[in-house]
Amino acid sequence: MTTSKDMARFPRPPASQFTQGVLAMVAVVLASNYLVQFSINDWLTWGAFSYPVAFLVSDLINRRFGPGQARRVAWLGFAVAVAASVAVAPVRIAAASGLAFIASQLLDIGVFHRLRQGRWWKAPLVATVIAAVLDSIVFWGIAFAGTEGPWITWALGDLGVKLAVGVFMLLPFRLLIGQSLARAASNQAGAA
Repeated sequence: MTTSKDMARFPRPPASQFTQGVLAMVAVVLASNYLVQFSINDWLTWGAFSYPVAFLVSDLINRRFGPGQARRVAWLGFAVAVAASVAVAPVRIAAASGLAFIASQLLDIGVFHRLRQGRWWKAPLVATVIAAVLDSIVFWGIAFAGTEGPWITWALGDLGVKLAVGVFMLLPFRLLIGQSLARAASNQAGAA
């Protein structure tokens, strides 16, 4: 839960950055909902490679603007993406994606916020791992359970890719946060 003390501690994002965050979430969810329909083999679908970027977007917003703004981006991204997903994916996949997305994003944001004071890599890594497990269980259990196809192995492969991409995303996270904090410091110095 975000307190008024937390809200005062974090800057409010400019409208353009907030909009970019929401659009990034929408793009990730739409692409993933479309790509999950195409298997690579009995262990993977193409959606496994695009979806973990949602955790990067969430963690970047959370680090820079706090959990309140990260939740706003998640909820708006969720609403737009689920509505639009019906055009690119079956309703069952869109619904499963929506439930898995919002549950895992809110978990990611909460875990990240609790761990934000630790080493720079701890919050994004731990939050992504825990949220990826929840996302995989919810999504695959709703979207494909009881259907034809090797959905259990797809779920395991999907989780493995999410975890690997989560580790890989630490580098862009570090670079982008460093740039964002440097710009913020420069803007504050210029304003003083």
